[in-house]
Amino acid sequence: MANKEKLFTEFQAPTTQEWLDKIEVDLKGADFQKRLVWRTNEGFNVQPFYRREDLKDLKTPDSLPGEFPFVRGNKKDSNEWYVRQNIAVNDPAEANKKALDILNKGIDSLGFRIPKDLVTAEDIETLLDGIYCEIVDLNFRTCPCKALVLAEIVDAYFQKKGFDKEKLSFTVGFDPIENALTKGKDVTERLADGPKIVELLKAYPKAHVMTVHTETLNNAGAYIVQELGYALAWGNEYLQQLVDAGVDVDLAARQMKFYMGVSENYFMEIAKFRAARLLWAQIVKQYEPKDDNSAKMCINATTTTYNQTLFDSYVNLLRSQTEAMSAALGGVHSMVVTPFNVSYEKPTDFSERIARNQQLLIKEESHFDRIVDPSAGSYYIEHLTDALAQEAWKIFLKIEDEGGFMEAVKKGIVQDDINATNVKRHGDAAKRKEFLLGTNQFPNFTEKSDGKRPVGACGCGCGCEAPFKKLESTRLAADFEDLRIHTEETKVPTAFMLTIGNLAMRQARAQFSCNFLACAGYKVIDNLGFKTVEEGVDAALEAKADIVVICSSDDEYAEYAIPAFKYLNGRAMFVVAGAPACMEDLKAAGIENFIHVRCNVLETLKEYNQKLGI
Repeated sequence: MANKEKLFTEFQAPTTQEWLDKIEVDLKGADFQKRLVWRTNEGFNVQPFYRREDLKDLKTPDSLPGEFPFVRGNKKDSNEWYVRQNIAVNDPAEANKKALDILNKGIDSLGFRIPKDLVTAEDIETLLDGIYCEIVDLNFRTCPCKALVLAEIVDAYFQKKGFDKEKLSFTVGFDPIENALTKGKDVTERLADGPKIVELLKAYPKAHVMTVHTETLNNAGAYIVQELGYALAWGNEYLQQLVDAGVDVDLAARQMKFYMGVSENYFMEIAKFRAARLLWAQIVKQYEPKDDNSAKMCINATTTTYNQTLFDSYVNLLRSQTEAMSAALGGVHSMVVTPFNVSYEKPTDFSERIARNQQLLIKEESHFDRIVDPSAGSYYIEHLTDALAQEAWKIFLKIEDEGGFMEAVKKGIVQDDINATNVKRHGDAAKRKEFLLGTNQFPNFTEKSDGKRPVGACGCGCGCEAPFKKLESTRLAADFEDLRIHTEETKVPTAFMLTIGNLAMRQARAQFSCNFLACAGYKVIDNLGFKTVEEGVDAALEAKADIVVICSSDDEYAEYAIPAFKYLNGRAMFVVAGAPACMEDLKAAGIENFIHVRCNVLETLKEYNQKLGI
């Protein structure tokens, strides 16, 4: 007789309160809220654990893939996405050659950025020569002032070649509001071209025209909830304009496309894409489309440049890989992995190849394209999806109260908000509240810039005035990179670790100090330990040290720090690693330099450079 007894029936499931009681015991009096509850930048709390009961009031777990409100994705049978690579078209023939090459290397979506002076029928025909447009996702973008002309040329080319309009998947991107954000330009009159382009391409069921580039906000430092909330308001601005111009709502919604960035917050980014589809579907629904499928949100994801670094640049591969995984699991339409070296040079064949292979790896070897919304039902991600949706909706409603996204941009509300976040994040990076591996934490001690310099942004070249505020985009690592390059070009000081006393404490503080000072490019010399401070100081002077860092325990600083400082006698800068209880006594003896976890690393290093005459 078969044993039908269920496993573990003899065990009673613990309640949430029992879990909390156990945690309180393990914390040994520490504050639960401070130690274990994560207060996110997005404005909500994340608990250390979730249970089924936490989802009882949520509707998202009941949704199905491919069905309204599409929180679980637009597809029912797969998680397939287009692997896209962008090409800057400076020479149509060369761009065509490159496109044909990468189409044989795993790419099935091409993004062409075309200067306005190359928007001609001849150049577009040269660009697309030999490309089977019915099986490749094509994306064209130019200056908004030439978007309508580009759409007419592309339409004429497709008709000339006799392509099946039902099969063509392409985008002629029109997003003048991005220029208002990044260049401060008044694009009000240009917005009238949007309905014309949409009507021109309405016979193509897979065409997209109105594009929302919130990757721009992401690359300017926006928090996830800011990008999400503004994406909704930005998209709704275009949708409302199209409908007001007489465009059918189903056509208008169908031709919308969102270009969103992906940051390093792995699970939060997965939830962002789920929440984005959920909220956008609800917005479109209010326009009463005839087909619910018109409410599907088409998203192209691009891994961010905001956290990319010039030093230890191969770490950028780790960042972009997890970002690509978030986008794939989040269920995007297409994806661009940003090459690891874009912050300091034009991407090379090697870096572009690696970027392509990062997507192919998760698709062909990890099979991320097989399962639709694998995160569904995860108590944690379902909670994040709901929490992000609620916070983003607040931003959306705030912008609507201001008169819509374009009005908010004219008033500078959006720019001020993102710029303030950028400033805060740079401040957090300076204090190492935000970690950048290889830059403000665990830098490569021996790495040199070798002539690498940050790549600056280029202008649009339209010659328009800038009556509005602009986004101030600066990579998170830029301040540390500028400092390190300045040190390298001027004088590289030597920092010597005078390790003495308690073995565990001196080693820990020496490691901390080496990482701290190497962030400015200083040469650091660690040591196993000295029997006396005199021996340590003599060794430091023999090594021609510019800085001597005493590394010991708090209790022992009262014994060692002042004698070491006096024996050094101003022959090098003296630094104490830590913030000991006897700090005031040490300051009274003339010691003024202390490095510890509460320091502003960037400002401290700038101060040291100044003292050293660098």
